[in-house]
Amino acid sequence: MYLLALYSYFYEMHKPWHSLAFVASTFISLGVLGYLFPKNGITIFNQQLSFFNTETILKKEPAKKDISKILNAANELDTSGVVNPNSTKDSDSTLLGDSTKAINLITTLQFKNRNVLKNFFNSLNELKSNPKAIRVLHYGDSQIECDRITDYLRLKLQGQFGGGGPGLVSLMPISISMTNKITNTGAWDRFGAFVSKDKRVKHSNYGVMIGFNRFMPYKELADTNSVISGNVSIVTTKNAGANNLNYKKVKLFYGGSKYKTYCEFYDGPALVGADSLTEGGAFRIKEYNVGNGSYSHQFKFKGKDSPDFYGVSLESDNGILVDNISLRGSSGTFFHIVSNGQLTQFYDHLNVKLIILQFGGNVLPSIKNATMAANYAGFMRGQIAMAKKAAPNASFIFIGPADMSVKNGTEYETHQYLESVRDELKKAVIAADCAYFDMYDCMGGKNSMPSWVDQKLAASDYIHFSPQGARKIATLFYSALINEYNLYNKQKK
Repeated sequence: MYLLALYSYFYEMHKPWHSLAFVASTFISLGVLGYLFPKNGITIFNQQLSFFNTETILKKEPAKKDISKILNAANELDTSGVVNPNSTKDSDSTLLGDSTKAINLITTLQFKNRNVLKNFFNSLNELKSNPKAIRVLHYGDSQIECDRITDYLRLKLQGQFGGGGPGLVSLMPISISMTNKITNTGAWDRFGAFVSKDKRVKHSNYGVMIGFNRFMPYKELADTNSVISGNVSIVTTKNAGANNLNYKKVKLFYGGSKYKTYCEFYDGPALVGADSLTEGGAFRIKEYNVGNGSYSHQFKFKGKDSPDFYGVSLESDNGILVDNISLRGSSGTFFHIVSNGQLTQFYDHLNVKLIILQFGGNVLPSIKNATMAANYAGFMRGQIAMAKKAAPNASFIFIGPADMSVKNGTEYETHQYLESVRDELKKAVIAADCAYFDMYDCMGGKNSMPSWVDQKLAASDYIHFSPQGARKIATLFYSALINEYNLYNKQKK
């Protein structure tokens, strides 16, 4: 009874206008606070506090960047088929069909002259007469993880010039790929140099993928008494195209073990190799022929020490092979860390004719002014010089950063120094006799990323492309590349 009486008392005392007055006073107080609060926020205990302001609330929402023409061009190019690179028809001088209107909308490759790509273009022309496969290495940051962008290049290049297989894969990849499913048993670990040098590693032989795997940790020779095992299963899928399954050879790259390592290799259920991996060295290869149609392979290792496993290549003997080497968190500045001599051995054996470097996004959080952007570009030019020394017969293309958004109030805007990084990189890359592909401009330029997010072509982090968005970018890049190839051949005639 007492509680009922108390409730009745407050009900009688509380009038509707009381609620209205409370809500109004709350909004007025918040409005005054938003007006007085510093626009750049305040710092308390090393934490930045921000508050909405009346200008933000009342201002009209900005119009989103219109990317419809870019997407229409990508769609048209993606579905227009493959041209004959040896054709003399004017209509074939476009890209992947008679798509002149679409081509005018996309970013082309930029360079001093078309000869910077002549080694690659000439090697494409020689594929019919030269039975040895050529290689394209696609190094990049997390934008190419899961074989994104690379898978489309592989699909198109192999469809046009022959070749099969997904190429190089890690025995312990960082991310899941749509192309290969890899599982490990044992105490496997990764050792990389693409962000910084792994302090556990006393040498600089990291291999062509700038990292390697082991099924046991490094130990002193006197402590290496027990025999340890480690297994790897590799299953190749056709998700990135039927050509992925068109390989007849598996190559295992390794080195550095203190002892011989026993290795069994299975092609499906069949044991096709049982032998020892040689100890020592920094560039050793074990090769197996496959082709029973299972597309499932297994390595079983056993030994007192683990080799450094630089990767496995699933490849054909001829045509073109395209390798995805995704290096999460990397800014592309790793060539000074790894052994140039070992890289030269890899590049020579793989017959590398084109190296694509796709970096720039990961450096942006540390860029505070235009001078720092220029310093990064200058350092990147030095990295390219080291890579060119290791691969003197290869052409180089640098793919610059995509648009990246940071939140400003309630809106997402292009990072303040992204264009500075892009501009400085472009100058440095072209000065280094490489081609440059402007991914930022290609996707629409400043503040274009929100439109890609709205179209579900980019993730909600406003940084990474979705698989669908990556295909659009890959289509435009491949179109620009094959267009330059066609123009190069026309100029030679």
